[in-house]
Amino acid sequence: MIKKIVLITLSGLLMTSCVSSKVYKDLEGKYASLKRKNRKTQDKLVALQKVSDADKKALEQLESEYQKLKAERDDFEGKYNAAQANYNNIKDSYDALEKNSSAAIAANSKKNRELLSKLEEKERTLAQERSRLDKLQSDLEARSKRVNELEGLIAAKDAKMQALKSAISKALRNFEGKGLTVEERNGKVYISMENKLLFESGSWAVGTQGKKAVKQLGSVLAQNTDIAVLIEGHTDDDPYTGNAQLSGNWDLSTKRATAIVNILLENKKIDAQNLTAAGRGEFAPVASNETNEGKSKNRRIEVILTPKLDEISKLLNDI
Repeated sequence: MIKKIVLITLSGLLMTSCVSSKVYKDLEGKYASLKRKNRKTQDKLVALQKVSDADKKALEQLESEYQKLKAERDDFEGKYNAAQANYNNIKDSYDALEKNSSAAIAANSKKNRELLSKLEEKERTLAQERSRLDKLQSDLEARSKRVNELEGLIAAKDAKMQALKSAISKALRNFEGKGLTVEERNGKVYISMENKLLFESGSWAVGTQGKKAVKQLGSVLAQNTDIAVLIEGHTDDDPYTGNAQLSGNWDLSTKRATAIVNILLENKKIDAQNLTAAGRGEFAPVASNETNEGKSKNRRIEVILTPKLDEISKLLNDI
């Protein structure tokens, strides 16, 4: 627009009069300056237009958000008013109820406090009972574990004693039918040797066959160092009238038991601490002393093999 005005002005001046070169140059300089200012103005106008467009878009977004927030506010205000009205109604009802039933409410409140107190007491009792039950459960599990261990140990001991009985029976099979028996009862192994295999009448000196049987028994015992060995001497009820050094059957039975121990100890692999000698005299018969056959059965040495029960005793004490 400015460019057109300048051109018209220049044209008018040229048509009306002759202009000097200096004036023309001045006008031309002003024209160039106005042209530059116009370009800058155009650039600013474009920039301002962009800013205006961005502001307009931002304004539209703000307007949209404003309308959305206004709608939410109106909705919230409606809900609030409804809640306020409901609250007022409830409050009015409560005030009326409190006014008309204050005594009943007070009584109910007291009752509720008492019930709450009882409930809290029951909860404390329940917590204590639960703690006690938890401890009992823990103890029960621990005892159950020990019982299982105990059963395992007993089963292992039983199996060992069965194997020991088989080993002894095998070692002494040449003496079966010669007054020697091997049996397992109640977790123990009993080896019974009648005197006819071991001793002469009234004597505690072991004969050749008897020594052989005892030594073969010792070879098995030497391989089972965790077995307690009790050697018991037994007699019939006939009064002892032999060696004057002995006081009677009890003394004789003890001497005979000790004689078996001494033969066993010839095997250096047998621990003397595992051996016990005992005399029972005529006081533990296995048959009637009314017959010669019964008397013969009663005159015997019994070797009783018992597994050491230290581990089992400890578990039993822990249960």
